[in-house]
Amino acid sequence: MLIIDTTEALDKACQELAKSDFITIDTEFLRETTFWPVLCLIQMASPELEVLVDPMAKGIDLKPFFTLMANSAVTKVFHAARQDLEIIYNLGRIIPHPIFDTQVAAMVCGFGDSVSYDQLVQRTKGVAIDKSSRFTDWSHRPLSEKQLAYALADVTHLRDVYQVLKTELEREGRSLWVAEEMAILESPVTYDLPPEDAWQRLKMRLKKPQELAVLREVAAWREREARSRNVPRSRVLKDDTIYEIAQQQPKDVEALGRLRTVPKGWERSSGGAAVLDAVNTALALPRAEMPQPQRHVQAPEGAAAATELLKVLLKLISDKQGVAAKVIANTDDLEKIAAEGDKADVPALQGWRRDLFGETALKLISGGVALRFVDKKVEAVEL
Repeated sequence: MLIIDTTEALDKACQELAKSDFITIDTEFLRETTFWPVLCLIQMASPELEVLVDPMAKGIDLKPFFTLMANSAVTKVFHAARQDLEIIYNLGRIIPHPIFDTQVAAMVCGFGDSVSYDQLVQRTKGVAIDKSSRFTDWSHRPLSEKQLAYALADVTHLRDVYQVLKTELEREGRSLWVAEEMAILESPVTYDLPPEDAWQRLKMRLKKPQELAVLREVAAWREREARSRNVPRSRVLKDDTIYEIAQQQPKDVEALGRLRTVPKGWERSSGGAAVLDAVNTALALPRAEMPQPQRHVQAPEGAAAATELLKVLLKLISDKQGVAAKVIANTDDLEKIAAEGDKADVPALQGWRRDLFGETALKLISGGVALRFVDKKVEAVEL
């Protein structure tokens, strides 16, 4: 196997890889103690070449790699691409294009919900992958031959998996379905959420505008602090502490120190002072500028029963079409369709999902389609 640890060798390899229509890519990284992932290894393969890149090698410049990622003539194939793309975007400020995510494609091709790489290789190639090196510390040097072989297998088998899925998508006329999903992964917004929007990552337990305003300001401070110190968010302030601060809204050091989730003495630190500033800034906002809680819309009578029927219809269509139900719609989608009909702003009523499922779902809740049980199976019948 070719191990690259110099910029010159990387440039040469990337030029060779760029001659192929597609390449497969994977990365190994650590992020347990940092905010930003630490890139430890890059694996790439074309039908003709297989390489391992050591991004931790002294003096290596990854510019040739980023140039390859930006080459629109080469399809970049990943499995479960989001974290790999996040790393590439954060380091190179570019998002690879075009991309192909085999996990998404597998769901569209009927391999089930969020199928793992190991399972996909087993089912398409009949090959079992040795998982004994899965929990490797990829920052450790030197890496053993066994570890390197394990890492390289993540892209060598992926070449065949890609060809199988690509052929299946073309045969079923579903290539554009996957292309729609790739547009989301190729959006910078997916990987660069502004600190002011960090509060939206938190599960909403709060319902008052003042609470939400404090939640927003404190979460934004934590996000900026975690990024600047390059530490996990929880090392700066735990989620439970943010929730308690938002609910109790302490305005001074003494009030902050009385909170159950605040470590003893932390209220007098620079972090404590910054949080108090954030709380008081939030409370000083005019009510109109505070986040408003989502209004709970009373579901119409029968919506709960309609949701259950939609679940049956979803399983019926996903089984029949060989598409994972998860990639078509989730329970929230179904509940909104049951309550709001065609006005529901959900993915299940957009693009290929609407053609496959959404139109029939709307007919079901409006009485244009019925479900019946015949010969030990459920079927949908136009009325």
